[in-house]
Amino acid sequence: MELEPVDTAHPLEVALIALAIFAILMALARLFQLTFRFVAIRVNRFLPRRVSSVIGVIAAAALFWSVISGVLFRVALRVADASFQEYDELIEPETEPPTDALKTGSSASLLAWNELGRAGREFISSGPTREDISAFSGRRALEPVRVYVGLRSADTPEVRAKLALEELKRVGGFERSVLIVVTPTGTGWVDPAAIDSVEHLHHGAVASVALQYSYLASWLSLLVEPGYGADAARALFNEIYGYWIALPKDSRPRLYLHGLSLGATNSEQSTDLIEVLGDPFAGALWSGPPYSSRLWRSLTDRRNPGSPAWLPQFRDGSFVRFMNQDGEAAGPDSAPNASWGPMRVVYLQYASDPVTFFDYRSFYREPEWMLPPRGPDVSPQLRWYPVVTLLQLTLDMLMATTAPIGYGHVYAPAHYIDAWIEVTDVRDWSPEEITRLKQHLSKP
Repeated sequence: MELEPVDTAHPLEVALIALAIFAILMALARLFQLTFRFVAIRVNRFLPRRVSSVIGVIAAAALFWSVISGVLFRVALRVADASFQEYDELIEPETEPPTDALKTGSSASLLAWNELGRAGREFISSGPTREDISAFSGRRALEPVRVYVGLRSADTPEVRAKLALEELKRVGGFERSVLIVVTPTGTGWVDPAAIDSVEHLHHGAVASVALQYSYLASWLSLLVEPGYGADAARALFNEIYGYWIALPKDSRPRLYLHGLSLGATNSEQSTDLIEVLGDPFAGALWSGPPYSSRLWRSLTDRRNPGSPAWLPQFRDGSFVRFMNQDGEAAGPDSAPNASWGPMRVVYLQYASDPVTFFDYRSFYREPEWMLPPRGPDVSPQLRWYPVVTLLQLTLDMLMATTAPIGYGHVYAPAHYIDAWIEVTDVRDWSPEEITRLKQHLSKP
C-alpha cells in the first residue's frame, strides 16, 4: 500500500491487550459458572442432578443472553442512534443554502436545505462547477445537476422517491446526456471521487440523483434495518426508470446506476435485470461491493476458470467486467477485444479491501483471494490460520477506510476515471488528457 514498513510489532502493547482480554473472558466464564451452580443447586432439591444441571446451564445462558441483547445491546444501539442522528443534523456554519434556483435545497427547491442531512448538504454544495470543468478541459461545459433527498424530507421511501423525481424534472436532469441513480452508503454519503470524475469526463452534462435511507454507519444499518436500504433504492429506481422509459429514446439521457460499499449492495437489489431487458438502462458502476452482495458473489463464484477471485473474468466480458488499480483483468482467458453488450456493468474492487473479501468461512478454511497469484496490494507474507485469520479480517474490516487512497476501502479518483470510461463509453479524451485529469482530481 506504499506505506513505510513498521519498525516494531509492539510486543508489550499486544501482550497487555491480550492479558486484559483474557482476564475479562475468565471473569465472564467464572460468573457464568457461579450462575449455573446457583440455579442447579436450588433445582436439585426437586429434580435429579443431571436434569438440574441442564436447567442450570439453560438458565445461565438465557440470563446472559437477555443481559447482552436486552440491556447492553439496546443501550449501545440507542447511544449510537442518537449520536449518528445528531451528526446527520449538524449544519456547519460555512455551509450555506444554495442561491441558484436550480440547486436542491434552494428557496425554489421542493426540498428544504435543513432536511437534506449532513451528507446530502455536502453532496449538493460540493463538486465541480461549469466554470471549473471548462477551465480544466478548455471546452464548453454544462453545470452538473445534483439532486439529493434526505431521510427527513418525507416519512416513506416511496414518497421520498417521488420527491426525487419531481425535483430532478424541475432542475432539468432529464435534459442531460448522462443520468446516474446513486445509492449512498449507510450514513447517506456519496463518494465525491466517483461523481466528480464522471462530471469532468462528460463536461458537466451529468445529472445524479440520490436518496438517503439511513444516517447510521453501514454495518449498523445492516444490523438494525437490513432490508430498508434495498427498499429505498428500489423505490427510487422504479420512479426514475418508470419516467425514463416513457421518454423518446433518441433524446433521453443514458441511465446508469452507482453505489459504493453498502450502496453497491442496495443498488444491485434496486432492480431485477430481467424486468428491464425490454428497455435496459445503460449500465452500472459498483465499487467496493461488500461480501454479502448477491450478484457480485454469484458472478465471482461463476468466474472463468483460471481467473483469480480478487479480479475475476466472467465469460467474454460483454456484460460485466472487474477492475482494480491496474485496470481490467488480463490473461490467457481474457477477451480484451470483446465488445460490450447493451448494458455495461463494472465492479471496481481492490484485493486489499476487507469489506469486499471478508468471509465467515475464513474461520475454518483458506479464502480464495489468498491463493496465488495474489492481488498486487496483498502482502505475500500474509498466512491463513484457523480462527486467527477471521479475527484479523474482522479488525481489517473495521479499519478499512483508514488505508491510503487507492487501497483498502478508499477508492481513488484515478481508478474511478478508468471505470467510468468503460461504463459510459467515453471517447473524446486523449490518453494525455486522461492522465492530466487523474492528476488533477488526485490533488489533496
